[in-house]
Amino acid sequence: MFSKNSVSLTRRGLLKAGAAGGASSLVLPEISWAQSETPVKIGVVDPRTGTYAALGNNQIRGATMAVDEINKKGGILGRPLQISIEDSQGLPGPAVSKAQKLVNQEKVNFLIGGVSSAVAGSLSQFAAQHDLIYVDTGGHADDITGKNCSWNTFRTCSTTWMLTAGDFAPLFEKFGKRWFFITPDYSFGHALHDDYVAQLKKAGGVEVGNALAPLGTTDFSSYLIRARAAKPDVLICLQAGDDLVNLLKQTVQFGMNTQMTVAGAMQEMEVLEALPPAALLGWWTFEWYWNQPNVPHLADFVSAYKARYGNKVPTARSWFGYATVHALALAANQAKSLDSMKVVKALEGMELPPEVALQPGKCYYRAEDHQMIANMFPGYVPKGATYPNLFTVAKTIPSGTIAKSPAEAGCKMTYPG
Repeated sequence: MFSKNSVSLTRRGLLKAGAAGGASSLVLPEISWAQSETPVKIGVVDPRTGTYAALGNNQIRGATMAVDEINKKGGILGRPLQISIEDSQGLPGPAVSKAQKLVNQEKVNFLIGGVSSAVAGSLSQFAAQHDLIYVDTGGHADDITGKNCSWNTFRTCSTTWMLTAGDFAPLFEKFGKRWFFITPDYSFGHALHDDYVAQLKKAGGVEVGNALAPLGTTDFSSYLIRARAAKPDVLICLQAGDDLVNLLKQTVQFGMNTQMTVAGAMQEMEVLEALPPAALLGWWTFEWYWNQPNVPHLADFVSAYKARYGNKVPTARSWFGYATVHALALAANQAKSLDSMKVVKALEGMELPPEVALQPGKCYYRAEDHQMIANMFPGYVPKGATYPNLFTVAKTIPSGTIAKSPAEAGCKMTYPG
C-alpha cells in the first residue's frame, strides 16, 4: 500500500501525471506492472516548510519528473519506481526522524535530499548506520564529501569551495579587497566564509568583519549597521532561501547597495523570483542555469518542466533532484542489483548522459570522494531583470578546474567489511 506522502507511479498514476503536466510533457508507452510487482523505493527528505521550503520543493519537483521518465522506460530492474516524500523542516532532528520512518515503515531502498548542510550531514550518518545509500542533493558544506566522506554518501550539488572559487576572481579584481561577511551561523555558512577568507588572504585582501546571523533571521538591521561602519568594498551575503531574500531587501532599504558592491557565493532562481525589482542585484555563482546556449537536450527539458509546473523554468534545485534520481536508476540497472555496495560501485565514476547532465562537458561522481564534478556558472543579476531572465552567466567554469582534490578536501574513504 502506498502512503499518502508517496508519489505512486503505477500506469494509472503516470496517466494522471501526464494529464496534469500537459500532453506534450510526457508520452507514455504501453507499460503495465504486474500487480504483485514490488516497487523500488527512494525516500526523499527535503524541506517543504521553513526557510528553505522553496528550494526543497523544487528538488522534489525535479525528482518526481525523473521518476516519471524512468518508469516510462521500464523502471528499475523491471520494477516500478516510487518516491516517498517527508518534510525535514530544514532541521537535523526532524530530518533524521523522518528518515527513520522511511526506513522502518516504507522500507526504502535509497535515501536522497538535503538543503541544509546540517541536515545532509545528519542524514549521511543515519544512512551509514543502516548500510543505505544516501545522495545529498543540496547540502553544500565541504566536509560532507571531505573529512566526513562516507562510502554510502554521494553528493550532486557542489561544495562550498567550488561556490566561492567560482566567483572569487571577478569579485576581487573588479570591486576591491576589503570584504565584510554576513554569515548564517551553521555549517554551510561557516564553510563558505572560511573558503572565501582563505582565497581573500592568499590574494592579499582583508576581511573587515564577519557578522554571524542565526538561521531564520528576519531582521538583519544590526548586522547591516556593523557592515556599513566597516566601510567594505564588498558586502558578502552568504545566506540562502528566505534568509537571503530578507537580507537583500533590507540591504537595499539601508541604501547600502549604493555604497558598496553586494555579492555572495550561491544565488538561486527561487531567491531572485521572491525579490522586488529594486533588490535584484549583485554578483553570484549559480550551480546550474536553465538558459545555456547550445547544450543538447536542455531546451526539451526546460519545455517539459514548464508544461508540467505552471510555466516555471527549472532551477538548479530542480536539476539536483532530477539528476540524482536518474543517477540512482542508472546505477541500479547497471549493477543489476539494489544491494548498496554494488550500486555504490556503479555510481563511483559514473558519468551522467547528456540528457541528464544538461550542461557542457563531463558530469560525473568522482570515485575517490563521491562528489559530483560538473560546472559553476558565475555571473550577475542584470539591471532591470525580469523573470525568467534573472541572471547573466559571465563564464562557465568546469568544476574540476577549481575543486579541491579528495586529498586536499580531507576525504579518506573506507568501506565496510
